[in-house]
Amino acid sequence: MKGGPPTPAAPPGSAGGALSLAAAAALLEEAADLLVVHLDFPAALRTCERAARSLGAGGLAGEPEGASWEVKCSLCVVGIQALAEMNRWREVLAWVLQYYQVPEKLPPKVLEMCLLLYSNMQDPGAVLGAAHAWLQDPDNQGLPECPAVAELHLRRVLLPLGRLSEAEELAGSAAFSGQQRLDALQAICAARHQQRHRPPGSEGDQEGTPHKLLSLMMLLRRLWASAMSRFASLPFKKSLLATLVLCLLLVRFDPASPSARPLICRLAQLFRRIREALLSPPHQPRIHD
Repeated sequence: MKGGPPTPAAPPGSAGGALSLAAAAALLEEAADLLVVHLDFPAALRTCERAARSLGAGGLAGEPEGASWEVKCSLCVVGIQALAEMNRWREVLAWVLQYYQVPEKLPPKVLEMCLLLYSNMQDPGAVLGAAHAWLQDPDNQGLPECPAVAELHLRRVLLPLGRLSEAEELAGSAAFSGQQRLDALQAICAARHQQRHRPPGSEGDQEGTPHKLLSLMMLLRRLWASAMSRFASLPFKKSLLATLVLCLLLVRFDPASPSARPLICRLAQLFRRIREALLSPPHQPRIHD
């Protein structure tokens, strides 16, 4: 019986299909365990779907809105990875939109994962409309994550598709400022020069590689900072699972890339710091004779 995936139990508050926030969070932990430890991707996806359906579009009545939003966002991140592992990546955008109805309501973290996934699978056009709608929404334009989403959209979708006029318009918008705008305009100029001088049949993969690495590292820094800000308030097992899922998402979306090696080394250093922090006094367990 050891080593097999856990049998899902009916969580408290599941009568009639409605779950409490605590029960949805428990299913999130179960889904992460199925994904990372047991590699049971279909079961992980089913668990995510069960919990996400219970949260609905507007969260749970009587529960903190931010907490419901965070749990549903995390469920979608785990679900995206499960679909990608089963080679069902084409379903990802439609799957997350089941729980948010319109692209404008997607959490930045979820949209970033969609942008990375579809661009790495050489199908950036699939998320072109969704990203454009999200960036045009006034509520999203005021979010601190908006510049990162805009840069990811520009470098991973607009430039590879050759939509340079749209890229210039986006770079000149309020989503970009200062050095970020200058870097974006330089990337657009380089793409235009390459487009003019590209031999027939050339794909120009070399230009896309540094952009891919930049976007990947930018997302790693942002998501890691977000995870660490909540680390003190979460049980260790949940934090570790969340970090492992993050590692899988970032490395598996760019398999066999030379950029994977420094990324793994950096994650190993971060894990070492967590372990040292947890085992240092007063956390270090007592040793009894």
